Parts: sequence; C-alpha cells; structure tokens
Amino acid sequence: MIVGQQKKAEEIIEMLGTEWDSLLIVGCGTCVTVSLAGGEREVAALANLLKLYYGKKGKKITIATDTIIRQCDFEFIDDIAEKVEGHDLVLSLACGVGVQHMVERHPEKIILPGLNTSFYGATTAVGEWAERCIGCGECILDRFGGVCPVARCSKSLLNGPCGGSQDGKCEVDDGIDCGWELIYNRLNDLGLLEKLLVYEDPKDWQTYRDGGPRKLTNKEYYDG
Repeated sequence: MIVGQQKKAEEIIEMLGTEWDSLLIVGCGTCVTVSLAGGEREVAALANLLKLYYGKKGKKITIATDTIIRQCDFEFIDDIAEKVEGHDLVLSLACGVGVQHMVERHPEKIILPGLNTSFYGATTAVGEWAERCIGCGECILDRFGGVCPVARCSKSLLNGPCGGSQDGKCEVDDGIDCGWELIYNRLNDLGLLEKLLVYEDPKDWQTYRDGGPRKLTNKEYYDG
C-alpha cells in the first residue's frame, strides 16, 4: 500500500496560485483513502477550505470534486475524462504514481500533487511495473511538469540532465527514457520552460529514510 500525508493548506494554495477559474480535486479510493489522506472525505474538506479561502479573497472560482477507485489505472481515469478536460487545473490527492498516471493520460493539462507520498507496501505477485515515485516525503512534481526527477532520472538530478544521455535514452540503460528529456518536453509542451530557470537546492533526504524504517500515524485518528 502507498501511504502519504496531505500537503499543508498554505503549500497547496501557493502551488495553485490565482491564474485559474476552475479547479477539479480528484481523490483516490484505495491506498490514500485507507491512510486517511486523499479519499472522498479529505477531498470534500479540502474543497470547502479552498472555497472559503478564495471567497474571502474575492476570487470567483468553481471547484468540483470526484473520487475514483484508483488513479494508477487508466481504466478509472478514463471515467472522469470529460471532467478533467472541463477545468483549468487538476489537484490530485493520489500518490505520486497516480499523479503521474493522470499526467500521462492528460498531457495537455496541469496536474498538481496534493499529497506528499511517504512509503509503500509491496505487491510481489505477477506482472511488471515501472517506477514513477520513490516516496521521498517531499513531492516536487509541481516544479517539473508532473515528471519526477528523483525517481525517473537514474542519478536523481534536480538541475538538468547529465551529459550521458543519447537519443532520449539514459546512459545507465538504453531501455530507460532520460528523465530530464521527459521533463523538458513536458514543460515545453505546456509553455512552462521558465520553471527550469529556478535553481533547486540540494535535496533534503531527511523526509525519505532518515532514521531507518518509517511509521506514519495520522494523529487525528490515533488514540494510543
């Protein structure tokens, strides 16, 4: 199971900005519902908070909500395709994998992360999966067009590619797409290349596995 915590309200508000009129908040009905971070209840609470905040600022906005079974599965994402297309921004309360799955299905849309994905339980049975998120505990997908440089660049580089990639492939393995080419192409398609002009400080790995195996407790629901 994938576990995360919702970003702080002020962080979400700063990320959203003001250059939009309609927002869709999409929750996930599996992992983040169980971990009380991104299910239907949390989606509704966040929508109410944002309506109150922007209302006090005098901004006329429309906020819609939906919660689908899984955002890491195209089958369920496709059920809300018309809703996604009908809004300026989408705020996903899925894990980092779900956010990036939404990006892949709707490359023309700005999809923003509402959670900080923390860690995973493992599915060990049949199939094949591609890593999209390492659960570092500090989600930065909003700064890289919804493509994670920590997970998808083999060297986890934050300020542009190394010199080893060729023809869009990583020097580590030519079967791996260069994460930074994916980031550049995505931001270029969105007209947001200026985001890459911002220098990223070295990553603070304390939010990852500092202190050994982690445990996350939602204190609102924990009595003991």
